[in-house]
Amino acid sequence: MRLEQLEYVAAIARLGSFRRAADELHISQPALSGSVRSLERELGIDLLDRGRHGARMSDSGRELFPHILTLLDAFDRLKLAADEQHRSVRAVRLGTVNSATAPLLAPAIRQFRLSHPQTQVEVIAAQQTEIHQGVLEGSLHLGLVNFLDGDDLPPDLESTPLLRGRPVVVLRADSPLAQHTTVRTADLLAEPLIVMRSGYLMHRYLHRLLRGEPPAISFSSDGADMGKLMVAEGLGLTVLPDYSVIGDPLEQHGVITWRPLADDHTGVQLVIQRTRSGSPPLAARDLHRIFVERARDYSAARA
Repeated sequence: MRLEQLEYVAAIARLGSFRRAADELHISQPALSGSVRSLERELGIDLLDRGRHGARMSDSGRELFPHILTLLDAFDRLKLAADEQHRSVRAVRLGTVNSATAPLLAPAIRQFRLSHPQTQVEVIAAQQTEIHQGVLEGSLHLGLVNFLDGDDLPPDLESTPLLRGRPVVVLRADSPLAQHTTVRTADLLAEPLIVMRSGYLMHRYLHRLLRGEPPAISFSSDGADMGKLMVAEGLGLTVLPDYSVIGDPLEQHGVITWRPLADDHTGVQLVIQRTRSGSPPLAARDLHRIFVERARDYSAARA
């Protein structure tokens, strides 16, 4: 049984003629008749009485006709609700800790705009716990957050891995430490250090890496992008996931660079999160798909 077969029967009953129904539905009369016959065989009853002067509902058909109309009405309401949902989403809200802004976030939004020119993307910088709560409550459609090796992913959210890398030291290209292929943890304690504010993953990572020892001078930054700007201004070093630095305009123009840590090999990954419950808007689903596809292509190119 197909939905269009029910629509055919309803049209014939309303117009009283296979010919008029075929004209209104823009199909041939033999195709219309064959489709209705197929439905009648499937149901095991004749829905229509056919005669020289047209067609009308049979006695059995009249008993089933209210059910046919109920199904058609339910489908119309479903389409209306879906259309209304898609029309009502004028903006997709994305929470992010500002990781992979240049290689992934900006290109994904640019691609999304090609297929959804009327839908805005609100990029909201926040801490990981704030993003988690926002996605759960529905104030955010999607969230981009980082996790260290060994961290448990939240079971109440769907988390899809995008990029995998490692924490690296971010420094100005003219820094003496840039002459080395790696940077030691001890070097971080001897240099001015730009630390992510409490609540960010890199704050927790640095505290663990330095074993609670305070650096000589430290500054606090709210997010990876501000940390890179502070490095570019010569205020010190910072530690970020490598995919937050590689491809950044400051790195491409030779203002900042990065070096791996010599004595730590912790892994870090960027994931995109969305709620497990409900039906997200089409625009949010499309943006999620674009992130996954672009991350896959980016990872393949790096490999």
